[in-house]
Amino acid sequence: MIRLNGKGSRRRDSGRNLAVGTLSAVLLPVAVGYGIYLFGTHHTPDYDNGLLGEHGTAAVDLKARMGTALLGLALVQTGLALWMYGRVPGIRSAPRSVPLGHRLLGFLILLASLPIAYHCLETYGIETASPRVAIHSFAGCALYGAFVAKVIVVRSRRLPGWLLPVAGALLALGVALLWYTAALWALNGSSVPGLPSV
Repeated sequence: MIRLNGKGSRRRDSGRNLAVGTLSAVLLPVAVGYGIYLFGTHHTPDYDNGLLGEHGTAAVDLKARMGTALLGLALVQTGLALWMYGRVPGIRSAPRSVPLGHRLLGFLILLASLPIAYHCLETYGIETASPRVAIHSFAGCALYGAFVAKVIVVRSRRLPGWLLPVAGALLALGVALLWYTAALWALNGSSVPGLPSV
């Protein structure tokens, strides 16, 4: 029988905890995204569904404007993150209020995105009729998975530090991709550069 000293045992536990943390940081977000996908593919779309009292093209326009506001907030969120971690050249370190503002803004972005996501899922579900719509559908599923991943990474002290900016960047890119494939499309006369107009 081999006996390990306290350090060897601690290292093994640390490695096991890292593996469990990494696995949860991958599997739980994938499960969330896949759950949204399953709901969207098995749900019967209700094309008459409204958003905050608006229906039809008025609801699409409202979603486009709300999505544009979310993109602006996501850019501010990214700027705050860069400031918090001293990645903005020529700007002094962030005051203590910036991390709290970053967290509150992230929560506000999540809350503000929910009516848009609900309307998309209830009204259209997951559609793959065109590249733009398919990209938008899959990006919508992935966005909430990325949010879960970021929460796990923020809360974990055992996961590698580089995961936090990666998770934050994926969230910002997800918001930008959703905006590009839907809000810009709606505000730009049903077209976006680089994708068919369908």
